Amino acid sequence: MPPAVTGRRRAAAVLALLLPLAACAAAGTGTDAGRAGGTPAQPAPGAPAAPVVPAGGLARAPQQSGTDALLIAVSPVNDDVAWVSGQHGTWLRTLDGGAHWETGRVPGADTLQFRDVHAVSADTAFLLSIGSGDLSRIYRTADGGRSWSLQFTNPEPQGFYDCFAFWDSQRGIAIGDAVGAWIALLRTADGGRTWRRVPRQALPPAGAGEGSFAASGTCLVTRPGGLAWLVMSNQARARLLHTADYGRTWRVDTLPITVRSGSGPQSVSFRDDRNGIVLGGGYQSAAADVLAAVSGDGGRTWRPVTRPPLARGVWGGTWVPETRPPVVVAVGPDGAVYSRDHGATWVAIDTLNYWSVGFASPRAGWAVGAGGLITKLGGF
Repeated sequence: MPPAVTGRRRAAAVLALLLPLAACAAAGTGTDAGRAGGTPAQPAPGAPAAPVVPAGGLARAPQQSGTDALLIAVSPVNDDVAWVSGQHGTWLRTLDGGAHWETGRVPGADTLQFRDVHAVSADTAFLLSIGSGDLSRIYRTADGGRSWSLQFTNPEPQGFYDCFAFWDSQRGIAIGDAVGAWIALLRTADGGRTWRRVPRQALPPAGAGEGSFAASGTCLVTRPGGLAWLVMSNQARARLLHTADYGRTWRVDTLPITVRSGSGPQSVSFRDDRNGIVLGGGYQSAAADVLAAVSGDGGRTWRPVTRPPLARGVWGGTWVPETRPPVVVAVGPDGAVYSRDHGATWVAIDTLNYWSVGFASPRAGWAVGAGGLITKLGGF
C-alpha cells in the first residue's frame, strides 16, 4: 500500500489510488500502482481473462464478472453461492458456482468503496464501506440484493472502519482504526440492527496511529464458540487481538511481521481453534521483510515462515477448508500462491492483480481483483 502514517491514512491513500489502479489494470499502462509488477492487461467485462491453466493439480478458471470495477472482497456460502464487493458501490452474486455473476450497485452508494462483504445465504449479505466519518457504513440485504438497508453510519469524524466478520446471522464485529488512544471495535447481536462500541475497559490501549489494512476484508476472522482474531499495526509494531467470548473482552499479542509506513499485517486466517496464519505486505514492503507467520496455540505465540513470492506481499489470504495436508492460498497485486506445508514453501498460481480470496471447500474458491477480475480456484 502507499506510504502512510496511520492505519486510517493507509486505507485512505489506497482509496485515492483505486480509480487509476483499475483503469491502468484495464489498459495495461499507467502508474506503478496500475502496473502491479507487470500484471497483464485485464479483459473487458464479459471477455475470457485467460485459458484455464492447471497449476500443480490446481484447477484455475477465469470467470466473467460483468463489471470493470475493482473487486476487493469475497465471501462464499457454499460451492454454488458467493458474494463479492468492490468500488463504486458494487456488489456481485453467483448462484451457480460462478458460471453467471449478477452485478449491482447499492442505491446512493456509487461513491463508496465496499472493502468487505459477509454472505449469510443466497439472499442475505452485509457490506462494509470504508472512509473517514460517515463514509464508513454497513448495509444489509435480505432479498438477494434487490434492496439494501443502511444499518450503521459511523458518527465519529475521525473514525474509519476497515473490515468485519460474523459468527452467525446475528452476531458480528467490525474493526476500525484507533480514535485517539482507543481501538474502535463494534459489536452486534441482532443481525446488525444495532452496532455498539466495545467498552474501552474491555480493550487494550491503542498505539499511536494504530489501525488495520482495509485491503481485502481479511484483517479479521471468526470461528464458532465466540472466537475471533484481528490484526492491526502502526510503524512501531504489529499486533494481534483475540477474543473468546464473542468480542466482549480481548487480549493482545505482538506479531513478528515487519511493519513500516505502507506495509504491515494485512490478513489473518485460522483453520481450526489453534492453527492460524498471518500474512502481510504493502506497496512499501521490502525483500527482506517478514511477511508470514504461523501459530499452533490459538495465536498466543507466532513463528515466522517463508515470505510468499509476491513482490509487494499479500493483500488477502485464507486456509482452504477440509484440505489434507492443510492448504493456504495468498493473493496480492503481483499474483496468487499457495502452500501445503504451513508456509515453508510456496507454489505460484498466476501473476494477475488480486486483492482478496475466499473458499467454500477444496473444490470452490474465488480470487478477485482489479478490472472486475474473478478467478475460480479448486482441485486442492
